[in-house]
Amino acid sequence: MIEKLTALAEKYDNLTQLVSDPQVMADQSSWQKYIKSRAEIEDIVLTFREFEKVCAAIDDTHAIISAKEDEELTALAEAELADLIEQKEKLEEKLKVLLLPKDPSDEKNVLLEIRAGTGGDEAALFAADLFKMYSHYAERQNWRLEIMNANITDIGGIKEIIILIEGRGAFSRLKFESGVHRVQRVPETESGGRIHTSAATVAVLPEAEDVEVDIGPNDIRIDVFCATGPGGQCVNTTQSAVRITHIPTGIVVSCQDEKSQHKNKDKAMRVLRARVLEKMQEEQNSAEASSRRSMVGSGDRSERIRTYNFPQGRVTDHRIGLTLHRLEWILQGDLDEIIDALVTSETARKLKE
Repeated sequence: MIEKLTALAEKYDNLTQLVSDPQVMADQSSWQKYIKSRAEIEDIVLTFREFEKVCAAIDDTHAIISAKEDEELTALAEAELADLIEQKEKLEEKLKVLLLPKDPSDEKNVLLEIRAGTGGDEAALFAADLFKMYSHYAERQNWRLEIMNANITDIGGIKEIIILIEGRGAFSRLKFESGVHRVQRVPETESGGRIHTSAATVAVLPEAEDVEVDIGPNDIRIDVFCATGPGGQCVNTTQSAVRITHIPTGIVVSCQDEKSQHKNKDKAMRVLRARVLEKMQEEQNSAEASSRRSMVGSGDRSERIRTYNFPQGRVTDHRIGLTLHRLEWILQGDLDEIIDALVTSETARKLKE
């Protein structure tokens, strides 16, 4: 581990020189690349240098204790040694975590899809609650949110919605949200006061870049049609809605939120690239099925991951056995406690392996 950290520290110093070089700065493309590479290892290198300082201090303290030249100084050194050893152990653990292989998608933007599941109108209303929850969370994180496509019911529920969330580390924070979210409550549409169980599915996809997914013009079929639902005079009169079919995989994406056919096409292509990338990754991960099953968040849309129980005011994440009696706050976007616990659990699993 020390050899690897030393090599990273040398790389960091070289990158620091490069980003300060006027010739490199003149080439913005190269300069941005070096800045990004430096930022990726900065936390590791700074922690390693702090670790080296503590190790040096431990050696000096041992030398003072061994010399036994001054009783008072020796006593102070012995007292300080325990603190230094504790610092060293904490830094070692931090370095182990920092050196874990990172998910290459962690820094990407997110395409988040919410669909009403079993439960009719109540499931659609719950899907709308989930949309509000993630919207509030994105706002707390200072992320930008854009609706790509939405199918809204007459009573304000959501049959399906796709949103783009843009912000640093968006995928790293939201990637464990994929799966079935279950709600237990008395529906607004239920006059008998009986508790119903309904569900909605959430899928979290990293936004794919053009270089990751090569979709040629011959790989897709584009159909245009009139938008439906609320939207003013353009609805049912202008062929602005777009449906794109990816012929090799059969994946179909529709978008009708914009009045412009061109904008709808652009949005649909962004969603299509993400779904094609997801399919490619699923095929690749099938060879590592056992590893995927052991993950905290496997990304399986059919996996029941969380229950929101309104009568008891609790939220339970079934993957890690976490129950919080803070339902109201969680639905307002206060998700950090759940997300931090999921990230910690996954990190512990990786360290164990």
